[in-house]
Amino acid sequence: KAMLFKEFAGIDAFPICLATQDPEEIIATVKRIAPVFGGINLEDIGAPRCFEIEKRLRAELNIPVFHDDQHGTAIVSLAALINALKLVKKSLDTVKIVINGAGAAGIAIATLFKTAGATDITLCDSLGILSQNRDDLTPEKQAWAVAASGKLGDALKGADVFLGVSAPGVLTPEMVKGMAKDAIVFAMANPIPEIQPELINDLVAVVATGRSDYPNQINNVLAFPGLFRGALDCRARAITDNMYLEAAKAIASLITPANLDRENIIPSVFDSRVVTAVAAAVQHAARQDGVAGE
Repeated sequence: KAMLFKEFAGIDAFPICLATQDPEEIIATVKRIAPVFGGINLEDIGAPRCFEIEKRLRAELNIPVFHDDQHGTAIVSLAALINALKLVKKSLDTVKIVINGAGAAGIAIATLFKTAGATDITLCDSLGILSQNRDDLTPEKQAWAVAASGKLGDALKGADVFLGVSAPGVLTPEMVKGMAKDAIVFAMANPIPEIQPELINDLVAVVATGRSDYPNQINNVLAFPGLFRGALDCRARAITDNMYLEAAKAIASLITPANLDRENIIPSVFDSRVVTAVAAAVQHAARQDGVAGE
């Protein structure tokens, strides 16, 4: 990760590994070392601890704190969705979206999609739909509970978008056949996606994965280097939802209408324009939101 920061955005970074999983110890340690850093990227902290740790650190520090597993994934997913929806001529505020995986990434993606204007989002975990009838939901999952209940297949009936940040093989061609016309499938489990793209290429309008050996790789490296470059360059005191939104729009905008097709909805991770575009968009949003420090 530190090498990616340096290579893509010219940012000096180094990993600090903590021999604890206790949220209070993590928060205290990061607060103590924060004065020497321009920003903090939290990494590999699972749900639900990651939500509390990030929230507290953001409240108590005056530098950007960013959990890439959550928001990096959300930004790049939104960028890909913006372009996929253009291709099928559907709008974000009318499509039915199903997200499978309700951990750090799934909840952050749902939150950013909602911020961007999505109105119909159903989250599923390994036990099925996050339903108001279930009594096993964490507070973070409870916030997304819906009246409907059932399994993933039930949620997908008539859905326009499937997005998976879950486990290999949980999506079947039969489930996909039950989706709406011109469906969009983002199967992002790594290294083995929720469904192999070749099984559904003829059934859907767009398929994306997290892998580099298929078209449309949804990879966090499109987001975090440029996001931090922009935040550091304007001495941002915090990172806002608006900065995520503008970063996603900037990534999406690099695919021109002439180049947009079902196998090209998102720039390559090696596209040198990405960091510059994201950094500029993030700085602009930081100034709009009054968190820029210069």
